Amino acid sequence: MHTHSSIRTLDELQEILHGAMQLEHATIPPYLTALYSIIPGVNQDAAQVLRVIVVEEMLHLTIAANVLNAVGGTPDLTRPDFVASYPAYLPDGETDFEVGIQAFGREALTTFLKIERPATRPEHLKAGNPLLHRKIPPHKTMLGSHPSNKELHFYSIGEFYAAIVDGIRELEGRAQREGQTIFTGDRSRQVTSEYYYSGGGELFPVVDLKSAIDALELIIEQGEGDGGGIYDDDEHELAHYYRFDELVKGRYYLKGDKPGHPTGPQLQVDWDGAYPIKPNLKVAEISDGSELREATIAFNHRYGEFLKLLTLAYNGQPSLLLEAVPIMFEFRNMMLELIRNPLPGHPGLNGSPTYEIGRDAAGPCVACQAEAVA
Repeated sequence: MHTHSSIRTLDELQEILHGAMQLEHATIPPYLTALYSIIPGVNQDAAQVLRVIVVEEMLHLTIAANVLNAVGGTPDLTRPDFVASYPAYLPDGETDFEVGIQAFGREALTTFLKIERPATRPEHLKAGNPLLHRKIPPHKTMLGSHPSNKELHFYSIGEFYAAIVDGIRELEGRAQREGQTIFTGDRSRQVTSEYYYSGGGELFPVVDLKSAIDALELIIEQGEGDGGGIYDDDEHELAHYYRFDELVKGRYYLKGDKPGHPTGPQLQVDWDGAYPIKPNLKVAEISDGSELREATIAFNHRYGEFLKLLTLAYNGQPSLLLEAVPIMFEFRNMMLELIRNPLPGHPGLNGSPTYEIGRDAAGPCVACQAEAVA
């Protein structure tokens, strides 16, 4: 079907796999913030959905790191561009859409459904170049762009991953014809299920073409379902898209249900059951010298340390990953401190984590903190 892969060199492949890690990570701050913005005691169903999905996004991040390691790349979550600047842009057909940090509610769920949406391209765009040319405003993050040109965007997250799979097939085919392989990575860097908190056998070492493609297909299926169904292929777990759809529709899916038509028991969602956080807050908007500003900067430091831990885990110390999911849930207390407090000068709005990591949001000490911890 594709004459040529849009990924032509090993460098481009490694860079687009770094982009896949960035894309998978970019969903974690929005999902975590929505989760902890829920007022305790309400929206248990929604909170459970978000908790499970956050853990799976961590899994997808780890799978992308495994594939990058397998082809000789170096996962680095401390690169200054790694954490998206919110609101960030994700590929969504011809328009793109923004993913931001906001409280749980209808608007957040509309965005979450777009993130996980199954990729279907309209007929008039079926043929031709998979890449669309679009300029992105300065200081914005465009996720899922082409490594050689940030203005070339994939049509959807599904097509972004399809391009990676094509690129791996083509580059490995070329290497094999010369008696070589692109899978030269140190196998001890592969993170397997014993190092991942939920077990379940989803994490296997990526060592060759087949395991790389299996790994990438797992990411796609857990997000959007398998080939148009509502479940991923083997686990019989609802894909993320349909778990969010249950919340919007207020009903659970049962086996055999058609996409968009859940027929199971009702579930209750309180659309006003979240703290009113200011969307996409930045440290600069919080009054200087306030406790809230200090606490926001402290959270950003802590999050930066978490990304350093992941970087070490993906660079030869996989057992460190056992701490990662528990740490994500430990953020709860630090985040609640921000989310429950009124934002000075913004009546009716509360604080929020800003996830300004490595961007010198609080002056030069954010960068110097990195050296201190390393």
